[in-house]
Formats: sequence, structure tokens, C-alpha cells
Amino acid sequence: MIFAVLIPLLVACFIPTLSKAKNKIHTGIFTFFVPFFIFLYFIRLVGKDFTPIRQTYNWIPSLGINLDFYLDGLSLLFVLLISGIGSLVVLYSIFYLDKKERLGHFYVYLLLFMTAMFGVVLSDNVFVLYTFWELTSISSFLLIGYWHFKERSRYGALKSMLITIFGGLSMFGGFILLSVITGTTSIQEMISQTDVILSSNYLPLILALILLGAFTKSAQFPFHIWLPDAMEAPTPVSAYLHSATMVKAGIFLIARFSPIFSGYEGFFITVSLVGIVTLCWGSYMAVRQTDLKAILAFSTISQLGMIMAMLGFGTPAAVFAAVFHILNHATFKGSLFMIAGIIDHETGTRDIRKLGGLFTLLPISATLAIFGTFSMAGVPFPFLNGFYSKELFFEATLDLESASLLAELIPYLAILGSIFTFVYSMYFFFGVFTGPKKLNQLPKKPHEAPVGMLLSPIILVLGVILIGLFPNMVNAPFIQHAAEAVNSDAEYHKISFWHGWDFTPLHMSLIVVALGIVLFLTRKKWTGVYKVLPGKLSFNRVYDSLVNKLDTYSAGITNSYMTGSLKLYMSLILATMIIVTTGFMLLTDGFTISSNNLADITIIEVSIVIIMVAAAIATIFTKHNMAALLILGVVGYGVALLFVIYRAPDIALTQFVVETITVALFILCFYHLPKLRKTDDSSGSKTLNAVLAIGFGAMMTLIGISAYSTNWFDSISDYFLKTSYKLGGGDNVVNVILVDMRGLDTLFEIAVLGIAALAIFSLIKLKKNKEAE
Repeated sequence: MIFAVLIPLLVACFIPTLSKAKNKIHTGIFTFFVPFFIFLYFIRLVGKDFTPIRQTYNWIPSLGINLDFYLDGLSLLFVLLISGIGSLVVLYSIFYLDKKERLGHFYVYLLLFMTAMFGVVLSDNVFVLYTFWELTSISSFLLIGYWHFKERSRYGALKSMLITIFGGLSMFGGFILLSVITGTTSIQEMISQTDVILSSNYLPLILALILLGAFTKSAQFPFHIWLPDAMEAPTPVSAYLHSATMVKAGIFLIARFSPIFSGYEGFFITVSLVGIVTLCWGSYMAVRQTDLKAILAFSTISQLGMIMAMLGFGTPAAVFAAVFHILNHATFKGSLFMIAGIIDHETGTRDIRKLGGLFTLLPISATLAIFGTFSMAGVPFPFLNGFYSKELFFEATLDLESASLLAELIPYLAILGSIFTFVYSMYFFFGVFTGPKKLNQLPKKPHEAPVGMLLSPIILVLGVILIGLFPNMVNAPFIQHAAEAVNSDAEYHKISFWHGWDFTPLHMSLIVVALGIVLFLTRKKWTGVYKVLPGKLSFNRVYDSLVNKLDTYSAGITNSYMTGSLKLYMSLILATMIIVTTGFMLLTDGFTISSNNLADITIIEVSIVIIMVAAAIATIFTKHNMAALLILGVVGYGVALLFVIYRAPDIALTQFVVETITVALFILCFYHLPKLRKTDDSSGSKTLNAVLAIGFGAMMTLIGISAYSTNWFDSISDYFLKTSYKLGGGDNVVNVILVDMRGLDTLFEIAVLGIAALAIFSLIKLKKNKEAE
């Protein structure tokens, strides 16, 4: 499994080189084989006899953080969606993206995102999962903002990142609390300690933090506002991120942690309510849109709300329906995004007001759209997979065990949301492919897309039809395992098209179709309702206002101290160090003074210290650059003498060398600087300087004394004394430590000095070249 996670990342390293040949071979061809072979590797595991697989690789074992991968039915479903849809998206992009585009950047971002998603769905360690989770936010930011020269692309990318990373940080807090309560970082071990978690006083806080992560990532109300703006990304990105992968990461998170939280009433209320509201609001707002991808964006929000609601119900039937709809949604929504891309590619616009009558001009695309839109609408045809999961959803709303008002309202809200789902589905298809042609309003003369661009949506539509005709073909060997991973009580649920006329979900579907047709045919007469709801109310305005105020206040705070005064900067740095360090030591009882095992102090040591103190004070009053440096050097050489007296010749020699070089370098620098001069500071400024100087010196003194006096940790000196000769082959312990035991430290210190020397040399050369010019 680790190879499935890391191979896309490794291949991404070679994409910039491969993209140089894009004029001869499209870079997408190289990329295509990565998800395709991963799909072939995992598809062989599908079957009735599938059992979960666990693999562990050491990463940070001292913190209990390992690369723990766990493949069960749920993660297998998502892995196949990520790799399968990913293969089709890459295939589609080969014909969608021109070779003049920055293909190297695009496919690097895509493979980076693929790695992140594989990591999310396969990780069993919560902190590893979080690492990959944030990687999805970063890589999706790059993908959404791929056309960075467009202001809307930059806006959408930033918006998605701010909202999803806010949720990710909240989720991270929940993971920390879970790991503290359970004493483990493994999700499966946490599930085994469900009783401990449910009895914790922190349960409401943990649930709220984790749900924030899931809701923001899966665009649940009111965090849904980032998804429509993310549609500024290229269509392959929209088809991949927003139909099968990124937006379903939050769904996966809820499903993965359902075994823990499903027994808590707050989980049912929160997730079900947010999901059903998102379903209704998303479908209602989709009818208002005029951009094809915006319609699909709000439809995705709606469909995600439906899945989220079913996971909130938590019953075996609801969980089965949710898992089944995850698969179905990926097939019909992925195909529709690609059809929208084809329409945009072949007509030059996505504005549905300028489109119409394209059935005869794009017959294949129109035929594919019929299956996609009608499946999304849940039209009761036996060859549409969307109808099956929609009917299972209705059935789940009727089987809720809770006696609360919410449980009573949910079936009616489900019908309401489904009615608008039917309306926007019909609006999408008939608004584009039927009615009068408007060729004079199109930027390009429309014609059918090339076969290569049609191939991916054809495969997805075949999936819609095959699952619709043979739903149980994917049931027992595939869907059932995923449902059992979410709810162990999930039983085999045979999927049938016909249950008889007395079947209530069928009546609900017929109501949806009947009222949906009426609302669709009268759409222009009632769309004025949008002036009332949402009217002037907009979550986008709230977001924009918050971001603008954040920018304004941040700029104000920053400008208050970023004045260009080096003196102010140094004062703030020193004051912060004093406050933070002293405060931490006070809170942790870090100040300790002990006189045990101290060396004897003679008149020689006292004399050297007096000279050092006098030299340090003298630097304050001297007015000559060179004199100040030489007097300051006395302090350093005095420290070296103390090392000699206390029998540390190696350290003394190092101090002598460092001090000599430092003084020489300072003399060289100060030779070109202005002479020291007396400044007319106010008494308050002088007092502040004195306080900072004395405070910082006192702090460092107390830290040195406390470091010697405290025994929080066992001394490591005995280890060095015992092993220096054995491991390093040297009698001089200090040399062995520097060269062998911390050899990498020393190597990098030398490297830093070398880099600094090269930088200085380059600056000198640049200065000479400019003077020569």
C-alpha cells in the first residue's frame, strides 16, 4: 500500500523532465499509467472473500507515529474511485488541455493531490491522516488556481484553502484529544475503545472539532461557499476533485469515525441536520445558476448533503445507501462535469442562457447527458443507478428509530430536496440540448468533441447503465464490505428495482417526479422567489467581509510595529524572549539554584571576572568603533581563560579561535560603518534600554544556573564517556562528539558557513561589476 501512496509522488518528480517533450508526446500519456496501474492492482482484491489488510512502516516511533495503512471495504471503495476516476480524468485531460498549457505544473499538482487522497483513505494513524489531509488542501489550491492569470481562479483557490485548512486545524485538535484519551494514534484501536471515548467529558468538543473538518472539506452548509468558486479550475480538475475525491474526503472521515460516534445522540442530530439542510439548500440554489459548472457545483453540494445525512442516520440501511450513492454519484457526476467541459470546449461558453438546441450538433454528448442527468435526478428507470440509491435514501428516512421532531421532518425535507434535484437536472439537460439554437451568441461554431474526449464520459455512463441494470453485481463483492466497515451490523441488502405499488419510497419518487415536472415547466414564473431567499443575504458576503477585515486589522497591527526602526525590532524581540522564557520557567518551577559539586573559586577567577565585567561596561561608554570591538574581545578572551583554568583546553582553544575570527571580521565590517556617536535619547528610552539589558542578562544568568541545578533528565555525559572510544575510536570525548556522534550537525554547520562565504563572495563580485560598469 505504501507504493500506491508514494508512486504518484515519485512520478511527479520526473514530470517536469517528461513535459519537455510535450510537443511530441502529451505529458498526460505518461501520467495516465500511474492511476491506471494502481486501479488494476486494487481491483483484483474485490470479491466476497475480501478481508481487511494492515501494513505498518516506522516513521516517528518515539511519538507513536508510524505509517500505518489499513485497507478495508470502505478504503477499498475510495481507492478504486481515486485511481479509476483519476485514470479517466487524465485520459480526458490529454484531449482537453492544449500542449501550450503548463502541462508539467498541471500533472505534478494532480499527482501530488492523488498521493494526498490515497494517504487520507488508507491511513490508520490519525496524525498521518492529518498530514495527508492538509496536503489535499495545498494541492487542490494549486489545481484550482492553475489558471493563475485569472482573478477568479486565484480567488477560488484562496477561498477553498482558507476554509478547508480552518476545518483541518480544528480536526487536528480533535485528533489530539482522541489520542490523549485513548492513549493511541490508531483509528482502529480508537474504535475498540469506543466506550472510553463516549464516556469522556471532552466528547462534545471532540465531535465538534472533527465535524468541522469534515463539513468544511465536503462543502456542507454553511461552509459550502468555496465549492462553486472552485469551478474556475480546468474541467478535468472539477471532474476529479468535486465528483469523486476531495469533496468526499469529509464523507470518508465521517464514515471512518462513525463506529465511534454513531452511539451518541449529538452525532445523529448534528450530522443528519447539516446533511439534510445542505441537500435542500444546494438543490434549491442550483436552479438559480446560469453557469453549467455552477449548476453542477451546487448539485454536488446537494448530493454530498444527501450522503452526509444518511451517514448521520447511522442505521444499517442508511449506511448501505450512503456507500452505494458514493459510487453512483462518482459515475454520473464525473460524466456530467466532462460533458460540461465538452460544451465549453466546443462552443466557447458555459452560460446556459446562450446555449440551446445542441442535441443535433453534439448528439453523442447529448445522449451521454441524458443518462447522467436523469440518473442524478433519480428518475425511476431500471437502467439508471441514481434511482436505486435515491430510493434507498427515501427508505432510510422512513426507518429512523429516533422519536424526535427532526426524525419526523426528515422524510419531508428529503422529498423537498429531491424535487429541486429533479428540477436542476432537467434544467441542465433541456436548457442545453433542446429549444431554439442560439448560434449567433456562441463564441465558437459548435461541433461534436473528438473521440478521445468522449471516451472517459462514455466509460462513466456505461458504469451508470451497468450498475443500473445489474446493481447486485457490485453489491456483495464490493458495496457490502464498505457498508460493514462503517456499520458492523450492516447486512446483505439485495437491490431491486420493483418492490410493488405499496412501497412507500416509490410513492415518494413519483411525488418528486410529478412536482419536479410542474416546477420545471413553470420555472420562469417562480424564480422570483430567489429575490426573497436568499435575497441580499449571502454567506459569500460574510466570507468576503471577514477576509477584508482580517486583512485590514492585520495590516494595521503589522504597521504599528513595522516602522523601520531596528531599535524597536530588537526591543520587541528581547522583551518577548524575556516574557515568554521567564513566564514558562515560573509556570514549570524551572528556576532552581544549587551549589552542589561546584569547583573552588580563587582570586584568579574573581580577577578575570572583574576584568570581564569592567570590559563589558566600558563598551557602553566608548565612542570609538575599534576601541569598542577590542574591549568587547576582552570579554570573549576572558571566557576562554576560565575554560583553561577549569581544565577544558579543547573548548578554550575553540573559544580563542572563534573570538579571534569574530573580532577580526567585526573590525573589517566596522571599518566601513559610520563612527559611533552619542544619541539624545529620552529618559524613558534610556530606562527601557536598561531594563531590557539587565532583564535579558539576568534571564540568561538564571537559565545557566537552573540548567546546572535541575535534574529533570538523566545526564548523557556518562553515555559519551563510556562509548566514545568504542564507537568513535578516540580518547578525546569532545572530539568524538563533534566529529562522530554529532557529525551531521558539524557537517551542516560547515555547509552553512560555506554557503555564507559563497554569498558574501557573490555580493562582492556584484559590487565590483557594478562599479566597473
